[in-house]
Amino acid sequence: MPQRTSLADADCAIAQALDVVGDWWTLLIVRDTARGVHRFDALQQELGVSRKVLTERLRLLMEAGVLARHPYQDRPVRHEYRLTPRGRALLPVLIALQDWGDAWVLGEGETMATTTEDSREAARVHALVGTRLPELELPDHDGRLRDPVAGTPHTVLYCFPGAYARQDAYPPGWAGIPGARGCTLESCTYRDQLAEFTEAGATVHGVSTQRPDEQKAFADKERLRFPLLSDAGLTLTAALRLPTFRAAGVSRLKRLTLVVDRDRTVVEALYPVTDIEASVQAALAAVRRNTT
Repeated sequence: MPQRTSLADADCAIAQALDVVGDWWTLLIVRDTARGVHRFDALQQELGVSRKVLTERLRLLMEAGVLARHPYQDRPVRHEYRLTPRGRALLPVLIALQDWGDAWVLGEGETMATTTEDSREAARVHALVGTRLPELELPDHDGRLRDPVAGTPHTVLYCFPGAYARQDAYPPGWAGIPGARGCTLESCTYRDQLAEFTEAGATVHGVSTQRPDEQKAFADKERLRFPLLSDAGLTLTAALRLPTFRAAGVSRLKRLTLVVDRDRTVVEALYPVTDIEASVQAALAAVRRNTT
């Protein structure tokens, strides 16, 4: 292959970073490993890239400490590629690119916590039905690591932009962002109908990109009886390419709901959510419909 030209400028962190991930195949490899695609053949199939190009990009990412090889088979020895802590630190970069693409390439540049029914963003979320959630853990509002998928027949993951114990904690202009309001109503509706979800064999988890301490203050205030999970590191967001928007310098999940079965397969995706109380009923109906 042609000799790779270094863009590195010793005094510019942007140039230094681009020297590692400046090739578009490189970021797509990071995207797919975050989604749970770890083996060479699977990566090649997902990306549609030649074995030669993929081998070279994987080598560069390992040399940069972004990926590490882990054996998954002894005879013959075969390896899979997983993100290192340095690699996982790139996830906010991927989400920022996705957010920019949703807003400015696929959309009109408006800051929104929702979308339209016919948007390509909505189609991306609906396409999650039938896919499996990679194995990962998120801290709950008490700081304990949890698998977002519970051991019950179904798990309802309702993703929300942000909910706070104090009204003055909301970012400036929050009420003016389409789709941002209603997080307290959503959580309290799930709280009030939790017994029905439990009876139907479902666990409820709320997910936002807030810090666990912010979630705990809200959960205590509203007396929630189920965990709120923090995706502040954007692990789940990157794994499923969930839509986000930026407010007060933070990437925040747009409001959507996923119903996941015990085998980690998404069986229902509700997005956009325009009627919060109706969406809770729709999630309950999906649980009951998919229960055998």
